[in-house]
Amino acid sequence: MIPLLKSVLAAGVVAAWSAPLVMRAASATAPIDTSGFNDSAHHWRSIKQPERIMQAEPNQPSHAPGDVRAIAGNLLLFQRSNGGWPKDYDMLAVLTEAQKKLIRDTRDNTDTSYDNHTTHPQVEYLARAFVATRDEAYRAACVRGLAFMLASQHPNGGFPQWWPKKGDIAKRITLNDGVMMGILNVLKNAADRTPQFVWLDEPMRARAADGVARGTACLVRMQVKAGGVPTGWGQQHDETTLETVGARTFELPCVSPADTTEVVRFLMRDERPSPEIVAAVEAAVTWLKKVRLDGIRVERVPAPKVEFVRHTSEFDVVVVPDAKAPPLWARMIEPGTDRPIFASRDGVKVYSLAEVDRERRTGSGWYVTNPLRLIERDYPKWAEARAKRR
Repeated sequence: MIPLLKSVLAAGVVAAWSAPLVMRAASATAPIDTSGFNDSAHHWRSIKQPERIMQAEPNQPSHAPGDVRAIAGNLLLFQRSNGGWPKDYDMLAVLTEAQKKLIRDTRDNTDTSYDNHTTHPQVEYLARAFVATRDEAYRAACVRGLAFMLASQHPNGGFPQWWPKKGDIAKRITLNDGVMMGILNVLKNAADRTPQFVWLDEPMRARAADGVARGTACLVRMQVKAGGVPTGWGQQHDETTLETVGARTFELPCVSPADTTEVVRFLMRDERPSPEIVAAVEAAVTWLKKVRLDGIRVERVPAPKVEFVRHTSEFDVVVVPDAKAPPLWARMIEPGTDRPIFASRDGVKVYSLAEVDRERRTGSGWYVTNPLRLIERDYPKWAEARAKRR
């Protein structure tokens, strides 16, 4: 058994977690933010994945955000024996008894993942639920989730997409879909004992701090360089060489503006950044300004209904000129050239969205907007605060 998990299990966490998992009535507890579950919930309800252990019922109801105990009960139910969670289920769903049985019967599965914003949102929510309710089962499950995340960290500080699952994509250091930055942000909350983690004991807090330190050092080493000049970060990086690499066939080796933005946001949380962190942030912001796209907008247009393997489309996606449109950034940028790149499932690199087949044009997001707030608001505020401290 993994040593880190041994210490948690020895502390009696399993006994607390193994208590009957029952749906309790909604309490007067103030709502806790559930937005971290949105990505997986969307996949469960809208994306066809017959390999799941269970499927959503038509128009399956959801718990209201204020039903904290019901939602936390779902989190306890879905948590696997190893402490992590499977991806692409709705943590707010009002589950049928048959669905609950399927989840209980597969508790020992090792399908645990961070993909599509999984596991770290559950850990964060349980921490907040414990503070709000003092329910010991939530504390115990949260600690088991923290132990799971720390046990999955690569020796070099990166985090895989899946764990303990093997496979080329599973083990790659992944920034896409909120993986590494989601984990590190929750670990930093734990290390800093933010209000939802004030109860955390010192040994686990210290483990979280060590995980954050190693993860931060890994990020600085991973920053993609072009001609020796640091730019941003990719969607996935090789777990050994740290080079930007592809994942699924339509996810090419690239520099990713969306993921770069989230890395910079995390690095700016450091109250005493090293010169290396400051340089990484400044270089990334400079690069994001360079690859900004102006004068275009992305538009959905009606199109004949088509049933694809994973989704159904009654629209198409086109890029049209618009001098008044707010700035955009391509999802993937070619390292070295700074050109937007795209691909269909055949993996062939192309340089315009129009060259991507309709299945991927409508099945993936190809442009992002999140760098804008970083550039116009968050980075200047960070730089100004640093100047005042000097």
